[in-house]
Amino acid sequence: MRTILITGPGGSGRTTVAAATALNAARRGSRTLVLSADRTDTLGAVLGVPTGARPVEAAPGLTAWRPDAAARFRDGLVAFQDRAATALDLLGAAPLDAEEVTPLPGAEELALLRAVRDTALSESHDLLVVDLPPVPQALVLLALPEELRRYLRRLLPPERQAARALRPVLGRLAGVPMPSEWLYETSARWDVELAAVEAVLADRATSVWLVAEPGPAAADAVRTAVTGLALRTLRPETLVANRVLPDSGHDAWLAQFAAQQRKTLQEWQGAYAVHGVPHLGHDPRGADDLAALAVPDVNAAPSPAEWPVADRLAEDGVLVWHIPLPGAIREELDLVRRGDEIVVTAGPFRRIVPLPSALRRCTVAGAALREGELRIRFAPDPELWPRTS
Repeated sequence: MRTILITGPGGSGRTTVAAATALNAARRGSRTLVLSADRTDTLGAVLGVPTGARPVEAAPGLTAWRPDAAARFRDGLVAFQDRAATALDLLGAAPLDAEEVTPLPGAEELALLRAVRDTALSESHDLLVVDLPPVPQALVLLALPEELRRYLRRLLPPERQAARALRPVLGRLAGVPMPSEWLYETSARWDVELAAVEAVLADRATSVWLVAEPGPAAADAVRTAVTGLALRTLRPETLVANRVLPDSGHDAWLAQFAAQQRKTLQEWQGAYAVHGVPHLGHDPRGADDLAALAVPDVNAAPSPAEWPVADRLAEDGVLVWHIPLPGAIREELDLVRRGDEIVVTAGPFRRIVPLPSALRRCTVAGAALREGELRIRFAPDPELWPRTS
């Protein structure tokens, strides 16, 4: 199954492009599912059919779905209370009723990620189109699986689970209750589920489309988005230039905006695979409008280019870690080593990257940003590397 993640600056028409892309693929014979986490059902308004907690058929071969974050969160919390009933009773806690539970921030993102995972595992569709939030929120969403798995490993290290049989004895010796078996089982289950989401995002059949309306502000937003995606090892396959104005003959005011768009498009075409989508003169609604948008054909779109997270090369006895960060600005970069991890900050985005085993035995000897790459130099630590005569 192929997966297309669609995001872009706020107000750029991401949902419209996602709906048009899904409809176009379905009409070409692909079993297509389009997902959205938008509470206001913008997707349903564009498709002309209401979407909700259950998948609905929006057109022949096309299913639309808005996962119900409230229901998933409510069911998960009630299940947790049931399993932790003994501990909660000891603490004197009053359990929550299902009717009073409302989703916390982040519940929509988790519900969308679960839906992505479930769709990939079901193999019931040929194409999954995901209408992501605007870029900053989309990057937070895409980072969730990796970050949550990292928290789980820190809070409940897997190596400590090997001592399960000794837990009752250790509890008596220490005089305090030890973590229950269900806690480790829950942690292991969450780790497996999050790993499945990560696998979908990292799959070669998964690609990212950026949607932006050409203009000076969008040019800066696209550059920032590309840098943030690169930090998550994602590279936009296609930049969809949305609402492109036609060349106007007599309207000077409209001609000024059209010229501004053309200038931005020329800059983008030198750096990205750009596909222009025309402005219809009104907000697209329904199948006919979506078909008129002429969005990219998913079957004809270019394959994702190779963009490795890090390529290590030896230079003069020093190991150099190459991390692609196109669009990054030197003044907005920060790099900190913390134990066996590197904390990379690029503008508003940050990622904590585990070091490969070889680099853990090295010290950071310097770093530089060159040609869209962050190059970190590592010198072997003589106390950790074996000496050769």
